[in-house]
Amino acid sequence: MSERGFTAALLRWFGLYGRELPWRGIDDAYGIWVSEVILQQTRIEQGRDYWLRFMERFPTVEALAAASEDEVLRLWQGLGYYSRARNMHAAARQIVEHGGFPRTIEGLRSLKGVGDYTAAAVGSMAFGLPVAAVDGNVYRVLARHYGIDVPINTTRGKRTFEALAQELVPADAASAFNQAMMDFGATWCTPRSPRCIDCPVAETCEALRTGRVDQLPVKEKKLQVKERHFSYIYIRHEGMTALRRRPAGDIWQGLWEPLLVEDAPLPDLGCPLMLLASGVKHVLTHRILLADFYLAEPEARPELPPGYIWVSEQELDRHGVPRLVEKLFSMVH
Repeated sequence: MSERGFTAALLRWFGLYGRELPWRGIDDAYGIWVSEVILQQTRIEQGRDYWLRFMERFPTVEALAAASEDEVLRLWQGLGYYSRARNMHAAARQIVEHGGFPRTIEGLRSLKGVGDYTAAAVGSMAFGLPVAAVDGNVYRVLARHYGIDVPINTTRGKRTFEALAQELVPADAASAFNQAMMDFGATWCTPRSPRCIDCPVAETCEALRTGRVDQLPVKEKKLQVKERHFSYIYIRHEGMTALRRRPAGDIWQGLWEPLLVEDAPLPDLGCPLMLLASGVKHVLTHRILLADFYLAEPEARPELPPGYIWVSEQELDRHGVPRLVEKLFSMVH
């Protein structure tokens, strides 16, 4: 099958089986951009609800730009990878300052947190730019169909797949083609148990012909996952608790957390510490966090380490917190 034949087959498939999503069929660059940022590390099912809430709370890029970072992080709470929210907030302010969304790939790439994929997705869907958007689904579809065993997480692999995808994208239907590739990879040419028997391009799939469907795409060995051990202490004193905003240079920058002890003895807060849970597991991309949760209820207000402040327990929901801390809060309230 020629490149033109492959593209035509995928577009026909998309017309029949493309997913119905709330940001589909709109030409609003803002709504499309928000969906792409949310879906970078999020499943469609979860991302749909967050997108609807985001668009209700911040219906325009001007509304998002005018919000505080705390407001944005609170609405993002539970999605993880919080740098996405901070970057999106900063980019919204860039867009407003610019007078609107850039309409070129270079302009879109200049926005905070916008990489090649997001720029291509927004550019093609909002402005009809003839640029291929290459994500994990596209890597998988192309690697299997064309029998490419170059590792996808290498510079050579990135260039190989981007060049091939760009050859395939039709100049007059880039938006439909990019969405077709995403949907096809997400629902039919899936990592496990792909629907090869119903595949519209099965006759020319090199991986199917050679029995390598489960071997492609190829990835180089991942980085070793490291463990970190946290002890969180929720201090309760006269309706107040101690929180700090997490600093830059580590996970969860800008989110709030109770007293944290890492790689150090538990502090003396003038009262017994009640163990609420131990070994609570939280998995990040290159880290596994194992956390112990404690409750302290001292009679006198203890001195806090630098960076911590006293916050009314009634105002906790005004502070964006990581999912792990959310679990602790649910145990003490």
